[in-house]
Amino acid sequence: MAASGALRDGRMVGRLRLASQRLAGMEATSVPELVRWMTAVQAQDLPAALWAVGVRVPGAGLSQVRAAIDSGAIVRSWPMRGTLHLVAPEDLRWMLDLTAERLTRSIAGRHRQLEIAWADVEKARDLALDRILADGPISRAALFKVFDDGGQPTQGQRGIHLLGSLCRHGWLVLGPLAGNQQLIAAFDEWIPAPRSLERESALAEFLLRYFRSHGPATLRDFAWWTQLPLTEVRTAFEHVRRELVELEFEGTSYWLSPEVAALVGSSVPGARSVHLLPGFDEFVLGYTERKVVLAPEHFDLIVPGGNGVFKKTVVAAGRVVGTWALQGSGPGAVVVPELFDEVRPLGPAAQAALAKAARRYTAFLAA
Repeated sequence: MAASGALRDGRMVGRLRLASQRLAGMEATSVPELVRWMTAVQAQDLPAALWAVGVRVPGAGLSQVRAAIDSGAIVRSWPMRGTLHLVAPEDLRWMLDLTAERLTRSIAGRHRQLEIAWADVEKARDLALDRILADGPISRAALFKVFDDGGQPTQGQRGIHLLGSLCRHGWLVLGPLAGNQQLIAAFDEWIPAPRSLERESALAEFLLRYFRSHGPATLRDFAWWTQLPLTEVRTAFEHVRRELVELEFEGTSYWLSPEVAALVGSSVPGARSVHLLPGFDEFVLGYTERKVVLAPEHFDLIVPGGNGVFKKTVVAAGRVVGTWALQGSGPGAVVVPELFDEVRPLGPAAQAALAKAARRYTAFLAA
């Protein structure tokens, strides 16, 4: 392991995260390679998820990211936290094996309210697989009709909870796109060669890949990100800590890859960078503690009223400095930023970087 050290400037945490997340410095070579590197990419908002991938892959267009989903080169499901993510297809099975049981226990009360017993899940599984294996991937509406016709009501969120259960247990998975919706496929047909890992090995790999792609980050960040027990996380971490570097900031231990840690004291990328990130991006949501990149007084501007809906963010030199929106549509659409501190506008270099980021986004939408 590279030597441990300390950071004096919190802004360095954000810039190092830009490097780890392939937003500055080291570049991803393809859409599947980027998703595999990131381990999991927030994807509850599909258009946001497509740009979260595109912004990290130089030259990638919207059609290229959609094609990766359509081909199964990347997949979208509920691998953790009951939240949709994009993951590499070979990783989904072992992730679910780690996280599904704990999540199932956490929503047991809601299932009782919805009158979903295990027998109902099994019946829904049989109904779904009989239809999909015969006719191929189908829409959510068509699947819910299959459930309703088969005696499994879908009203009042019962349908989405049945679907989520079938995906968490590895019987179904979201498949090819149909507009901005996804058809639902049989897991074993859509992902014919998943990896299978023992729990100890799976947790060690999960930890290592998270800190490599999201570091500097804390153990609590990882435990929150996966919703795995912190005690189990701490035990498993002992198996991988020698492959990571520890940096301390304000009394807290952050972990990251040796490659990114080596940038400290030399040339950390991103000093003049400006990124237009989507809502729900991993740069903000990938951590339980966000104050190192987002001033607490601005958090409500990212999630107005704490409603759980994260706005698009402007990130300058590793700090969230504002939000943005796309005004208009088609070739005439323009990016409109709204900076938190209007008294201290971006300097000329940052303004040029912002304009470049805006051109990159509109080019992504057109490609």
